Amino acid sequence: MHLLRLPEVKERTGLSRSVIYEYIQKGRFPKPVNITPRSVAWVDEEVDAWIRERVEERGERGMA
Repeated sequence: MHLLRLPEVKERTGLSRSVIYEYIQKGRFPKPVNITPRSVAWVDEEVDAWIRERVEERGERGMA
């Protein structure tokens, strides 16, 4: 298991900071893990799973 800091999450997803946090509030993106009182990170497997889900959705929409 590896933890990703925000710049890595932004790079992997192509999302901005504000969109990431908006999606988290709406339950559409994995929640971060508190690593210190003022620092968070994301579990890489959870971010990768989120990306895979987007790719799978693309395939499902293309079949309609």
